[in-house]
Amino acid sequence: MHIIGILPLAALLAGIMILVAPRLLNIIVAIYLIFIGLAGLFPHFFNRLAGA
Repeated sequence: MHIIGILPLAALLAGIMILVAPRLLNIIVAIYLIFIGLAGLFPHFFNRLAGA
């Protein structure tokens, strides 16, 4: 799975968590943004994690 496949999965999980526990919205958004930022800065690391 490439980084392109991981990002929609992360967005889906974040959306489900926000629906289940709306109080966690700030934390979930912050974690998602950090994940997206790291994925953009270090794509080779996430490709290695995905087995590419």
